[in-house]
Amino acid sequence: MADTSAEFDSIINQCLSLFEKKSYDYGTAWRILRLPSLTDQIFIKAQRIRSLQTLSERKVEEGEVSEFIGIINYCIMALIQIDLGIAENPDIDAERAVALYKEKADRCKQLMMDKNHDYGEAWREMRVSSLTDLILQKLLRVKQIEDKQGKTLVSEGVDANYQDMLNYAVFALIHLGQA
Repeated sequence: MADTSAEFDSIINQCLSLFEKKSYDYGTAWRILRLPSLTDQIFIKAQRIRSLQTLSERKVEEGEVSEFIGIINYCIMALIQIDLGIAENPDIDAERAVALYKEKADRCKQLMMDKNHDYGEAWREMRVSSLTDLILQKLLRVKQIEDKQGKTLVSEGVDANYQDMLNYAVFALIHLGQA
């Protein structure tokens, strides 16, 4: 599992680099996004990945890699929003956003390592298309929970679903040779 830890770190560092650059360009404008808006952004990216995996012709050059990176970054934004709440205006600077990003990524990594231990790295035998489908399934679950204003009977919260989606996207990027 040492390889998985290093591969996870490599993927997250690539995603963090893009997050930092966008924070420089745009600030933290994403702080105004409500959770359903972030969920929908992730859904759009996951749906595009699924389309790319099934269509023979592409009309936009960006491929699966950039979309999986987007999923990771939007999941982290959602996890930050859960903790901080939604802002009416950008209310944190890029430095604070990066610190929060790293904190959320560390929590996701710990969850991944714990599950990886219990599941015996079963994800390594999975196809990228299956990981995409699992992300879409988690998104549909989150949308259902959001539509019920978070009131569930036995389900885990949306934060656990965002963490799982992030980890599935990391696994996909590892499979795609990005680590």
